[in-house]
Order: sequence, then C-alpha cells, then structure tokens
Amino acid sequence: MAFAVAVDIGGTFTDLVAYDHENHRVAYAKSPTTYGNFVEGILDCFNKVKLQPEAASFVNHGTTLVINALIQRKGAKAALVTTTGFRDVLEIARGNRPDPFDLHYRRDDPLIPRPLRFEVPERIGSQGEIVTPLDSAALTALAGKIKSLGIEAVAIFFMNSYANPVHEEQAAAALRALLPGVFITCSTELTREWYEYERTSTVAANAYVGPQVTTYIRRLEDDLASQGFSGTLYMMGSNGGLLSVERTCRQPVGLVESGPIGGCIGAGAYAETLGLKNVIAFDMGGTTAKCALVEDGRFSVDSIYYAGGYVKGFPIKSSVINIVEVGSGGGSIAWLDPQNRLSVGPQSAGSTPGPACYGTGGTEPTVTDANLVLGRLNPDRFLGGELRLDTAAARKAVQKIGAPLGYAGADGLTRMADGIIALATVIMAGAIKTISIEHGRDPREFVLFCYGGGGPLHASALARELSIPTVVIPPEPGNFSAVGMLLADARLDVSKTFTGRLSDTTVASLKDAFADMEAEARATLVRDFGAGEVLFERFGEMRYVGQRHNIKVPLPDTADPAAIRTSFDRDYKRRYGHADARANAEFQALHLSAFSRMRRPELKWLPRAQGGSATPQRRQVYFGAAGTLDAAVFDRTALPVGFKGQGPALIEEYGSTTLIWPGDRFEVGTFGELRIQCGQG
Repeated sequence: MAFAVAVDIGGTFTDLVAYDHENHRVAYAKSPTTYGNFVEGILDCFNKVKLQPEAASFVNHGTTLVINALIQRKGAKAALVTTTGFRDVLEIARGNRPDPFDLHYRRDDPLIPRPLRFEVPERIGSQGEIVTPLDSAALTALAGKIKSLGIEAVAIFFMNSYANPVHEEQAAAALRALLPGVFITCSTELTREWYEYERTSTVAANAYVGPQVTTYIRRLEDDLASQGFSGTLYMMGSNGGLLSVERTCRQPVGLVESGPIGGCIGAGAYAETLGLKNVIAFDMGGTTAKCALVEDGRFSVDSIYYAGGYVKGFPIKSSVINIVEVGSGGGSIAWLDPQNRLSVGPQSAGSTPGPACYGTGGTEPTVTDANLVLGRLNPDRFLGGELRLDTAAARKAVQKIGAPLGYAGADGLTRMADGIIALATVIMAGAIKTISIEHGRDPREFVLFCYGGGGPLHASALARELSIPTVVIPPEPGNFSAVGMLLADARLDVSKTFTGRLSDTTVASLKDAFADMEAEARATLVRDFGAGEVLFERFGEMRYVGQRHNIKVPLPDTADPAAIRTSFDRDYKRRYGHADARANAEFQALHLSAFSRMRRPELKWLPRAQGGSATPQRRQVYFGAAGTLDAAVFDRTALPVGFKGQGPALIEEYGSTTLIWPGDRFEVGTFGELRIQCGQG
C-alpha cells in the first residue's frame, strides 16, 4: 500500500495526515513543533501513526518557515545588484503614509541594508529596447567584492527588466558561475509586472529567505530518504496549490503563507461538497487565528502580500490567498500593561515553553489555560491523553494577573479566565470583520467554518459576536490544515504588465497575451507534475482612467468589452459602494491561474472509524453570563451520522474540543461534519 501524506508545521504543533487511497485508511497525529530541527517533529508524527516514510508515495508539506524568517529578521546576509541610480529604491519605497496620525511613523527597515546594495551600468528602455548594454567587467569586479563580504544570497533587479529580462538573465548566469554556493535570484523569475519598488522588495525577500529554505528542504529530502522515502515531496504554496521542490527552491517567497493555506483549501472543498455558497474559513491554532472568505467554493487570491502588515511592512508580488491573521491562538499570552489593562497576544508561549498547563516550563497565562480553568478542556483527554494538562498550574498562572485587578477567590479566578476568553473573542471577531465587512460582505450571510485546535472551542462565541446563524466543524479540525493539503491541486500563477483602455483592439491583444501565458503555464505544470489536463482562470487588474489603485476582475475566456465592463463595474461597486458608467476603464496587468488536478481522497473517508458509546458523560462548564452549568460531554467518534443534540455540551476528539452553548442545537452531517445552529435551542 502507498500512503499520501500531508504535514503542516505550525507555531505550536506539527500535524500529519496519512491516507491510503486503495483501502481508504486514514491516520492522524500531532506532535509539538521542534524548533531546533523541524524534521524531528515530522518523524515523531510518523512514529505516532506507526507509519514508515517508505510507505508514502508523496508528501505535501506546509511550513511557516518563510514568514517567520521575514518577520523575525532571521534570514541570510543578502546583497542587491541593481541598475545605476536605483540603489535606494528599497529605501524610498512608496510616498504614501498609511498611518498619518502617527507622528513617529517609520517603515520597517529594508531587508538589505544600503552598504550591501550595489549598482552596475545597464539600462533597458520602457519598450524593452537595450539603451545601455550590461557592463560585464563591472559585474565581474562586483562579484569579487560580494565574495569578500561573505554574502550568502544575491538579488538582481534591473530597471524595466519586466519589458525585457535579458540583462537580468545574463547577470544571474554570470554571478552563478562566479559565486558558486551563493543563492542567486532575479526579479523577472518572480514577477513580470512593472512596479519597480514592489519588484525590488520581492526579489530582496526571495534572496533573504532563499538559503534557509533551500537548506531546510534539502535536509528534509535527505532525512526522509534516509528513512526509506522514495516518493515525491511537494510544498504547499501560498496561492493554494502545490509547488514542486525545484520551483520552491528558486522561488521560496511562494511559501510566505504556506502554513495556513491548507485549511482554506479544505474549507473550499467541504463548502463545494456540502453546497455552502458563502463560507468564512476560520482557523485558530496555538499561536495565531486566521480567516479567509470562500465564495462559490473559491477563495480570493491577492497578487500582492505585505509582510509585517500594510502600514509598516514591505510588499511581496506573489499570489497569496487573502488571509487575515491575528495573534490570538491557544498559546497567546494574557498580560497586563503598565496601566493594568488586560491584553491577549500577540506574544505566544508556542510549544516551548508552552502554556502553563502543559507542564513544560511555561508560567504565563494563556488562552488554553483560561479554557482549562473554565472546565472547557478535559485535562486527561488532551490530544487523546498524550498530553495531560496541569489544572493547578493553569489556575496559578491566571491568578497571577487576576490578583492585581482585584479578582480573588474561586469566583474571581473564573471571571478572570472568562475575561481572557472574551478579549480573545473580540480580537478574532475583528479579524473576521476585516475579511468580510471591509470587503463589502455581510458576515451574517456566511456560514462560519471553524477548525484548528482552538477553532471549535470558540466557534459559537464568535458566531454570537457576529450574528452568524450557522457554524460547521469539519472532521478532525485539529489536523484540518494538513487535511486540506491532501485536497490541493497543482497550481501556477503568472502575471504580466498589460496596459490600455478597454476596447475591441485591447481585448484582442489581451486574448493573444493570455494564449502565450497559458502555453507557458501548461508546459511548466507538465514538467513539474506530469500534468494531463490543465485548467485556467483569467483575471485582469483594472481601474478607471486616472486612478492609482486597481481591482482584480475575473475575465471569461470569450469575454467581449461589454461583458468585461459589466464585470468590472459590478466588482467595483461591491468593493466601494458605487460605480461610474461614464468613466473609461483601463487595464494595468493580466493574471493567469493554471490548475492540474491531483489525486485526492473523497471526503466521506476522512472521519476516523466510529467506536464507543454516544451516551454522554457530565461536567461542570462555565458559559459566560449563563454561569456554570452541567454540560453533556460527548466523544465525537461515537456520534453517528444524523445524531442530534443541544447545548450546553462539549464534543471531544483527538485534536480539538467543540463547545456547544446553551440555546445551540447540533447535528452530525453526512460527511461527519458538525452543524451547529446558534441560538436555536
């Protein structure tokens, strides 16, 4: 037998899902993330499911390595090689001021400092013509200087290379020959759009994380091979598709949001199968909470991502599923500021030292500790009993911040823990509002699809906060991001600058441009994945003439100017509340998404085998304003399809616990999902 395996490395836990396509067997495991060597956590998961890597036909892998390196500034010593006169593009950035009321506003420093940014004579014209040939002698001399400085990676950006990449390609080839062992990358390998600052920032980020990602992936390949693995390793791309190892090693920024993406894929697959038109995918893990919209079974993919946030961070021109992330996970630390005001996150206890209740050295109160104090977690069944929680340590940690606020005794401890949960709920609800209301969507018209180790525990409270009537919890929510990786297709996103007012002539040129892009994408997917059928989706970046900002509009294959204009006006009005039928529209760029279907498991086989009794146990659980109530406690694996119940209740399983509030009703759906109707008890 050959297993398909997916591995997701999170900030607190490493998750694994293994699926046997022939016998429809599925196995799940979680292990604390091992920061010294991530591979140790992966192999520990293999051991827990009693599976040898040699039994895997392929491994799909998602990781937070790239985003952590960028945010924590723990990347390579990188240099930038650029056109004479453009050394400071990274520093100048854009002239806008996103936070005009911050008198001390400063952007984050560039990844590559000025002393490591070098110029060489060359120039390509705006139409792609060679104005000044590349100075090969100057480039050779520069290579010697770069070598003497101990540079680990080189980013190449030449002005107008989007129109003609010949100089960047020549420089990259020369530097690879002159600097063996140094990671070399150029901007046109990553994007063919014309924004000079965004292209420079993207290639700088690619160089900054390149050596670390390449080393990690090659080490993972070697370690798996030493365990007998002879299959194929794929990486989970930020665009929602799988990437080959070779492409990932050339374009590691494609993994910038690799970790959370799997859950979005899974949410889209379940939404399509369950007939859910509009879904908010919500993932609460140990370190952060993430959310994204799924509409008509599809998620929104942005063509630009801001590492560190839009206000102070830097842009990366790479396709990324539109995700909003906040520092509110199970391990998020509750703390008091100098004015004794309660805050939760973004600091996290992670897996080391972990929440106080883990008994692994943590002493600060976390969201997990608060849930344990409120009776919402079973200290003897956490991770199926693999990790026993210390209730006394959790109480001591929560009391540490409760005492300065006057919350004493058993009642004060409960109120303090409830306050931590309430604040975390507000933070997470704010993220959902950002992804929905700020994009012209009403969250009340969506189903809240919750997963992650902490998602089901907070789902109903979030639904009440946002007046969302229905919550869906998929099978194995604690491992759901890894599940989503097994459901992912091979995907490639390409883009290019394309300008012109909307007209018959422009649309004819547009179709020719897409034909070339599709031929290139098809060839790449065939080479990387042996793809058979390749599917395409076309998009155009458009705006009204005279505007600065664009919106991304879907373009049907047979679109004529009238149909494109209708689509543009509709999306513009939904985003901004109005549209101008009199103004001319124009294109700024074209985007193409190419897909190739991979073999994926059927959803009906993903729940664990059923067993045990559906008769509940009882436990005292605190439910906010309703107080402490006697709640039914169910084992999820014992609940058959069609089982119905009502709150107050808890539904426990290996990687998560679902909290059913008083007034809620739940039912086990056809594919093992829990459907919760909030406030309908």
